[in-house]
Amino acid sequence: MLYHLYEMQRVSLAPMRLFAHGALQVLDAPFNLLRPTPMGRLTAAALDSFEHSTRRFGKPDFGHQATLIDGEAVPVEEMVVAARPWCDLKRFRRAAHRPDDPTVLMVAPMSGHYATLLRGTVEAFLPGHDVFITDWRDARDVPLMVPDFTLDDYIETVMDFIRLLGPRTHIIAVCQPAVPVLAAVSLLAENEPAAVPRSMTLIGGPIDTRVGPTAVNDFAKRHHLDWFRRHVIHNVPFGHPGFMRRVYPGFLQLAGFLAMNLDRHVEAHWQMFQHLVEGDGEPLAAKRAFYEEYRAVMDMCADYYLETIHAVFHEHLLPRGLLTYRGERVDTTAVHHTALLTIEGERDDISGRGQTRAAHRLTPHLPAARKLHVEQAEVGHYGLFNGRRFREQVAPRIQDFIAAA
Repeated sequence: MLYHLYEMQRVSLAPMRLFAHGALQVLDAPFNLLRPTPMGRLTAAALDSFEHSTRRFGKPDFGHQATLIDGEAVPVEEMVVAARPWCDLKRFRRAAHRPDDPTVLMVAPMSGHYATLLRGTVEAFLPGHDVFITDWRDARDVPLMVPDFTLDDYIETVMDFIRLLGPRTHIIAVCQPAVPVLAAVSLLAENEPAAVPRSMTLIGGPIDTRVGPTAVNDFAKRHHLDWFRRHVIHNVPFGHPGFMRRVYPGFLQLAGFLAMNLDRHVEAHWQMFQHLVEGDGEPLAAKRAFYEEYRAVMDMCADYYLETIHAVFHEHLLPRGLLTYRGERVDTTAVHHTALLTIEGERDDISGRGQTRAAHRLTPHLPAARKLHVEQAEVGHYGLFNGRRFREQVAPRIQDFIAAA
């Protein structure tokens, strides 16, 4: 019912958004004498803020058309190399013959945002790596006739893509995928050792949420699985290809993220309003670009979401050695050869310090020389895979690790 009310609210606001859009066009018309006045600037800022804050943002584009290699611009083509019902494997193919460049598989989180959240991550690796990424589908766009997606399906998809790309692959998991990626590599190490990737980088992932619990972990722990099933699982409303599919809606996930730092987001929107009034285009564009990406959300299949809550946040199955994949126990001690890099942020309020590092404890047979842990100072969760510090400090560490592996 909540999802239907959300859709009704969105539809009911459409005429007001249309009015705001038209009024802005009138105000911005050439020779409009009202626009430069204080009242005109204030009115335009209010209309623009309303239109932007009530807009639904669809799936963004990666937008990588070229990259710099040895100081020269090289065209980049985005292409799908493998399609699954719930995921496309995308490659950013560079128009340059560089067969010795490492193959990198980036596993994007399926946690409410699109894979384009890793746009900056991809950009940093394009010059010296052959980059692939998991592009997960929005559950509301997957027809009901397609079977539901589960945690086992996630692990299977990762293993399939590793097999497809070959043993020269270096896999990078950002946030939530750290658990299924470690499980997938462990299963390959035990059953198909010739297929294991050369290195595995886990960035801000909830390997063991008993360590350094955050507000996200505490919230999940305080509520029983039935509570989540009753309160946050809804059916996709009419008008979408996935009509009647049970999902965890993206707008609820976004509301949760905003509530965690509500004062900071309110302040940011107030600053955007002031930038509009004052005509400060550059800082306004930067903040808007962030929120347009941040507010572009997707639904998750209910089964996958509930299984993740149960396995990762309630029962801690992977660190306890109890996680299973299609009835087979996942043995992380089977990892002997895949080099392991874990990265955590000093100010991460989503995956607490020590949660990702726990992967080292779970892989005791991996030689110490093939393990590395990095704690990035003064960086929060998103700064671990985007932004200036990522480009200047985090990405070079990962690239050096891949080169050494």
